[in-house]
Amino acid sequence: MNITIATVGKMKSRPEKFLWDKYIRQINWSLTLIEVEERKPLNKKQLIAREAELLQKALLPETFIVALDKSGKNFSSPSFARLFQEWISDNRKCITFIIGGAEGLNNTILNQADLIMSMGSLTWPHLFARCMLLEQIYRSQSILTNHPYHR
Repeated sequence: MNITIATVGKMKSRPEKFLWDKYIRQINWSLTLIEVEERKPLNKKQLIAREAELLQKALLPETFIVALDKSGKNFSSPSFARLFQEWISDNRKCITFIIGGAEGLNNTILNQADLIMSMGSLTWPHLFARCMLLEQIYRSQSILTNHPYHR
C-alpha cells in the first residue's frame, strides 16, 4: 500500500521535523509527503481555491482520498487501524490524506473525498497535525502487527 500525505505548508528544521523523521523511519508502508504552498498574497476565498488546485495536482488516479477536516468523523486508534485493515483487504493500492492550510479545505476537495476525518475538536497547528497523523499511521501498523507500541 502506498500512502501519500498531501499538505499545505512546508516543514523546515524544527521539532516537528524531528518527530516526522522519527515516525517515518518506523513505518513499513511506502509513504510520501507532498507539500504545496501558495506564496502570492490572496484573499481567503482565493487562497483556499488556489490551495485546492495545488493539492488536486498531487492526487494520483485511483487514489482513495481522506480529507482531514473538523467536520469529519472521529476515530479511535483501534478503529483507525481497522480502516487500514479494510484498505489492505480491499487491495487499495494508494491512500492519500489531505491536510489543508490555516483557512481549511475547499469544498471541491471535501466533495471529492472518499472519507472526511477529524482529529478532534481541538485546533492544532498544521505541522503538528501532520506529525500526529503520521504517529497514528504508525500506531495503526503496530496494532495490525500486534506490536506492543499500542497499549
